[in-house]
Amino acid sequence: MIFFYDSLCPLCTAEVSQLGRYDTTHTITFVDIHNVVEMEKYPHVDPISANTRLHLINNSGQLLTGLDATYTVWHHVGKHRWLKLLRLPLIRHIADLAYVFFAKHRYTISYLFTGKRRCSSCTIKRDL
Repeated sequence: MIFFYDSLCPLCTAEVSQLGRYDTTHTITFVDIHNVVEMEKYPHVDPISANTRLHLINNSGQLLTGLDATYTVWHHVGKHRWLKLLRLPLIRHIADLAYVFFAKHRYTISYLFTGKRRCSSCTIKRDL
C-alpha cells in the first residue's frame, strides 16, 4: 500500500505519523508528494492532483483518492472504524464535499489547530 502525503502540511504529517505508528507490520509506504525523486517512481500519480486530494495505491494496485483513500488506509491499520460511515451512500456525497473543502483549506485549518500553516521541515515519525 502506497500513501502519498503533503509534507508541507502540519496536519497531514501528523496523520501520517499516527498511521506509521499503527502500521506495525510496515506494509504502508509513505511518499512525500514534494519529493521529486520519490514521485518519479510513480509516473501515473500526478503530484498536482495528489496535492489537491489524498492519493493511495491499494494492495491491488488500484489508485484511490480523497476519503476513499483515507478510509482504506485507516481500515488497513484497524483504526478509525467510524470512517466507514462516510462511505455510506446517503452520507458519501456530503462527506466528499466537506473533504474537498478541507483539502483546499488545509493550510489555514492547520494554522487554527497547530499555529503553523506550513512546515518547512516536518518529518514523519514511525516506530521501527
